[in-house]
Amino acid sequence: MSVDTRQAPTRLSDEELRTLDAHWRAANYLAVGQIYLMANPLLTEPLRPEHVKPRLLGHWGTSPGLNLVHTHLNRVIRARDLNALCIWGPGHGGPAVLANSWLEGSYTETYPDVTRDAAGMARLFKQFSFPGGVPSHVAPETPGSIHEGGELGYSLSHAYGAALDNPGLTVACVIGDGEAETGPLAASWHSNKFLDPVHDGAVLPILHLNGYKIANPSVLARLPESELDDLLRGYGHDPLYVTGDDPAAVHRVMAHAMDTALDRIAALQHAAREESADERPHWPMIVLRTPKGWTGPPEVDGLPVAGTWRSHQVPLSAVRDDPQHLRQLEAWLRSYRPDELFDEHGRPHPDVLACVPDGTRRLGATPHANGGLLLRGLPLPALEEYAVDVDKPGTTLHEPTRVLGDMLRDVMAATEDRRDFRLVGPDETASNRLQAVYSASGKAWQAQTLPVDEHLDRHGRVMEILSEHTCQGWLEGYLLTGRHGLFSCYEAFVHIVDSMVNQHIKWLRVTRRLPWRAPIASLNYLLTSHVWRQDHNGFSHQDPGFVDHILNKSPEAVRVYLPPDANTLLSVADHVLRSRDYVNVVVAGKQPCFDWLTMEQAKAHCARGAGIWDWAGTEDGAREPDVVLACAGDVPTQEVLAAAHLLRRHLPQLAVRVVNVVDIARLLPSEEHPHGMSDFEYDGLFTTDKPVIFAYHGYPWLIHRLAYRRTGHPHLHVRGYKEIGTTTTPFDMVVRNDLDRYRLVMDVVDRVPGLAVRAAALRQRMEDTRLRHHDWIRTHGTDLPEVTDWTWTT
Repeated sequence: MSVDTRQAPTRLSDEELRTLDAHWRAANYLAVGQIYLMANPLLTEPLRPEHVKPRLLGHWGTSPGLNLVHTHLNRVIRARDLNALCIWGPGHGGPAVLANSWLEGSYTETYPDVTRDAAGMARLFKQFSFPGGVPSHVAPETPGSIHEGGELGYSLSHAYGAALDNPGLTVACVIGDGEAETGPLAASWHSNKFLDPVHDGAVLPILHLNGYKIANPSVLARLPESELDDLLRGYGHDPLYVTGDDPAAVHRVMAHAMDTALDRIAALQHAAREESADERPHWPMIVLRTPKGWTGPPEVDGLPVAGTWRSHQVPLSAVRDDPQHLRQLEAWLRSYRPDELFDEHGRPHPDVLACVPDGTRRLGATPHANGGLLLRGLPLPALEEYAVDVDKPGTTLHEPTRVLGDMLRDVMAATEDRRDFRLVGPDETASNRLQAVYSASGKAWQAQTLPVDEHLDRHGRVMEILSEHTCQGWLEGYLLTGRHGLFSCYEAFVHIVDSMVNQHIKWLRVTRRLPWRAPIASLNYLLTSHVWRQDHNGFSHQDPGFVDHILNKSPEAVRVYLPPDANTLLSVADHVLRSRDYVNVVVAGKQPCFDWLTMEQAKAHCARGAGIWDWAGTEDGAREPDVVLACAGDVPTQEVLAAAHLLRRHLPQLAVRVVNVVDIARLLPSEEHPHGMSDFEYDGLFTTDKPVIFAYHGYPWLIHRLAYRRTGHPHLHVRGYKEIGTTTTPFDMVVRNDLDRYRLVMDVVDRVPGLAVRAAALRQRMEDTRLRHHDWIRTHGTDLPEVTDWTWTT
């Protein structure tokens, strides 16, 4: 390889070059040491097999390139007094980021036992990918990190999320070869069309092409440079190229590229902020081409390694058993000349630290990577301002999410100056009835606008892009750097981010055990346009399974709420927006829905999470109920109330209890989830031996899974979505899945002892009504009048 000669002459002096190279060599030495060594960290004696870890884990291939980036970020941060954050995209770049954190001192400040000397270096080395130690990738335990180096694809969207509403922050983002091939990363290049140069910070993407992934060449690295340049410019970037394998030459070119990029960023921000320029900026980026495994062993066992895929993980794999490998490892470590980098006590020489910034300017010490330190509580209004009047339950209708939209509008307005609240979603804010927010903030947009466009705003804080991955990444980056937000999405398509939310939940679970990590605002989902009212879009839009996915995750970090009406949705929304360190999933309809509870009742019911609706049942308090009708979700609640109404009329002597569940985790045992009920509470609510007919919003087996250990589980019968869907009428959706009021009455007749004979005529009447419904909708195209005109009466 040769250095890209298109770059202008370097600005580095020879002295700057010398100290930068010393820092880079020190970081490389520390990265190799972490992968291999558990003793003899300074090589004060010849390397022996017992100095080497018995299991060699970690990834060397990307580390030298990441060390180069970190070294040069240090230089520009110090020279320009930059407020900066870096997102390290290459999945297993842990050795590099840990090495640099240790060099700058932020690691020792976070973990005082890992001192910046020989003893601390030994601990740093041994703990890496070692039982009881730290992961091999950048993780929550890593100072300065907000991006888990596990699943790839999200670094750039995280970077943009961190930059939003952070006008003084520069976010560098290193994107690796493999990550650059993922769909989420490809979509996130478009984030530059949403970045406001006035109110947001800047993102500097650094595409690190070292040529290979685990065992294959990478796509972008093999493109002709002209084609790659066309691609990146087509994305709206102005790329700078750094290419080479000679360290001194690469240092000079990298320094010039960094300075050029930051000068361009400053000029673009100045034009927007001081000169009112309104053209969409074409932000700079850097394409860094250096060999995979740079400075590592060029050949092992007669096969080329450095510059190939073979350097991806551990280039020398048999160091304990093969004397030649051991000699190669020692020669490799000594090639960095550690005696020039560390004194006899293992402390870095001053030259090594000459480029390192001070205090919170260090990448491992920035408070933006520990967003809870910057978090302020949201100015949430009193819920009574938005509550709907409920004189009698089940007689008036409201669209719950439209009511919530009024509240979110005022939250958006109250944060206008502080700019720390965002609403994100894939092109669905208005569809989900939240369009009231547009009166407080438009939709972020920096691209071309046409007269027909509505609510587009260069300074808007509503974020819409038809990429759930990008929405998720933006919001995660925003929350992790100390702000608040809400993700609104169609229920069926939130599954697109299943694996992303996995990673965020894992992050939260780990950070809860790190006392130095301050709590952050919860990741809040509002799932609407849900399964029961996707009758018009059909089967492809009908999937309530995200709740199942979430409830498989760490109980301490996940919460699921199914508010049955507008006032309970307001109460739940207030709760989740105040919460910290959770992933909250709220499922609520956008179509007209019956109002069941007053605001006061809704608050109390949501606080309980599950409770008896006395007004809906026919218990007299003198004896246990004959049957429990339970429900969770807005449509199931309506069907249960309609079934209770039918039972009240046709079987007036039957003692019916109606239970509504808002917080679905309440069904779990208290020892399994913080919100779970004790057996005493559960049995008191559902009884131990009476039939329980449970109408649930999603897949019925979830309720069985949550309650399988309860005494009354053999008497639990759950109705829910059975993966039977099509384009049809709203009521036909519940009939097709046996969740309708008539089927629920039939279930009561079937399961309450003595009713099978005594109420056989009623059961037959219910079955006949279902058959009549089938014929009616195919003739009239609408639901039965007795269904569409039904209201609750006593």
